[in-house]
Amino acid sequence: MPQKKINKTEEYKSMRSVVAKALGEDTDSAVVLETLKDFRWHMTLYHCAIREVQTKFEVLDEELSISRVRNPIDHIESRVKTPESIIGKLRRGGYEFSVKSMTENLNDIAGIRVICQYVDDIYTVADMLSKQDDISVIKVKDYIKNSKPNGYRSYHMVVEVPVFFSERKHYVRVEVQFRTIAMDFWASLEHDIKYKKEIPDPEVLAKDLKECADIAHSLDARMQAIRDRIL
Repeated sequence: MPQKKINKTEEYKSMRSVVAKALGEDTDSAVVLETLKDFRWHMTLYHCAIREVQTKFEVLDEELSISRVRNPIDHIESRVKTPESIIGKLRRGGYEFSVKSMTENLNDIAGIRVICQYVDDIYTVADMLSKQDDISVIKVKDYIKNSKPNGYRSYHMVVEVPVFFSERKHYVRVEVQFRTIAMDFWASLEHDIKYKKEIPDPEVLAKDLKECADIAHSLDARMQAIRDRIL
């Protein structure tokens, strides 16, 4: 299916309006135009960084499909935060809006989600990525071994990857989330339910969601045990 063409003119106008509002300036002011230019450049860096990391996973998946006679990665998703989302997260964190503040304080502007078949696949693929000599691991959070109170499980890595341009290379941070299919199913539905405007009996709902997360975790463990028995 052909991808929908992005209207660059409309995209520019929208981004210009968002930046002007965040700075409290007129859309034609010099500070807005200068910030916008820098902001757009960094958005390009984040988009390119995602391509770099995604290609690495695709290569690893192809290699492992030969050596293990199966593909450990079910699928890969990626996104770059919208300007509105970036500004909102900076404000919630108590940071000013500027390109410098954005690059220093946010590690998840560029994000990749890797959905694996089994839990041990997550650790295998994450370890292989971390050992590549052009990847720097900045931070790791293992929510599989230490789940969040609401039951959320995932393996998070913040990595820094070089993006090569004609005259120089730039190091860009990308957040990578590894989940099994069951973890991703739970997290997607939990996110959808969580952002409903009106939730009856929120405490009961939170308990039910936690129980569902535990069931998903148990399913992952049982499926891996079955797989291990027949290999």
